[in-house]
Amino acid sequence: MLRMSSEAMNELFHPTINDLLKKPEVKGIKFLFLVGGFAESAMLQHAVQSAFSGICRVIIPQDVGLTILKGAVLFGLDPTIVRVRRSPLTYGVGVLNKFVEGKHPKEKLLVKEGKNWCTDIFEKFVSVDQSVALGEVVQRSYCPARVGQRKIIINIYCSATDDVVYITDLGVRKCGTISLDLDELDESNSPKRNRREIRASMQFGDTEIKVTAMDVRTSKIVRASIDFLAN
Repeated sequence: MLRMSSEAMNELFHPTINDLLKKPEVKGIKFLFLVGGFAESAMLQHAVQSAFSGICRVIIPQDVGLTILKGAVLFGLDPTIVRVRRSPLTYGVGVLNKFVEGKHPKEKLLVKEGKNWCTDIFEKFVSVDQSVALGEVVQRSYCPARVGQRKIIINIYCSATDDVVYITDLGVRKCGTISLDLDELDESNSPKRNRREIRASMQFGDTEIKVTAMDVRTSKIVRASIDFLAN
């Protein structure tokens, strides 16, 4: 059995309490509800009441630990009960853009087929704290790097800030991958200049991020999957 002193427990809670009090979102609020298992902590209740009781009304419902469970049950019965969510992070992928002299750093320059490209550009899907409606979809198009390619792997990156420019910026991390499985396509009847385009649709407004994809040339559904666990 592990025993901890009250002083040690206080030290464990200090980072969470201090971070909460520094968030700009707590300014201008009139009511503050404490719910969930963490809200049962007398230490957290005291810290929140001490910090906010003078500027807003702090409400601690009965059975605060069951509030999240009840909400999950209600959501299971009617998923449309939550119509808008806020994105907890900024999500995007790394892409190549045309290199602009004086704007992009030299170390990002990639010369490919006689053209200058800037690597590691962070293409944003949604921004941190952005309101995302239920069923809202973000669409992007991708092309295989070579003829006959049977699989496209797209890395997803995230950041706690909105001012991301490159996937190599401080605080940006790889958080998932999108896999697109391509059927074999007969290129003999298609002009070589027309690159194969795969249109991916990502849904961010639900309890999880979902992805579907379509081959634009054939209008066939492409097998698509998203994985946030293997990172």
